[in-house]
Amino acid sequence: MTPPADAAARDAALAAVLAWAVAAGVEHELGARRGEVVVTLPGEAKLATTVSLVVGDRALRAAAFVVRRPDENHAEFYGWLLGRNARLPGIAFALDQLGDVFLVARLRIAAVTVDSLDELLGAILATADSAFNDLLALGFASSIRKEWQWRLSRGESTRNLDAFEHLRGD
Repeated sequence: MTPPADAAARDAALAAVLAWAVAAGVEHELGARRGEVVVTLPGEAKLATTVSLVVGDRALRAAAFVVRRPDENHAEFYGWLLGRNARLPGIAFALDQLGDVFLVARLRIAAVTVDSLDELLGAILATADSAFNDLLALGFASSIRKEWQWRLSRGESTRNLDAFEHLRGD
């Protein structure tokens, strides 16, 4: 087991997190937990990915909410996550106690630099953003079909459903 980092190493890691957030120009704030910084990463498919970064005694822990627990198609949904985990660069999909999906990662305190954070948070953002529509289609297809029907029946805009045209089911 890695020995606990001293206060100077933890302070340096926290300073690197804050420096990265400022340099990247992303929204950020101190979190409720000791050593926590919460950053909001702008995306495309997933408009924003919020990441909790906690500098602990031995490591920096990152956790980013991706999508809530699926309503349906559980085996295929979880199989997709497990298959994707095998190809991810130092991050992994994980579930919380409610079954909601997160991306998680750990970096040793000594490895926390602006460059390593840029690589880590870039991977989290790219993965959350690229997986989002696939996960929605797998886990919420019935709800998306109903939303299509409801909007079409009322003449409402369907622009933000374009990624789910295959679920339209006229």
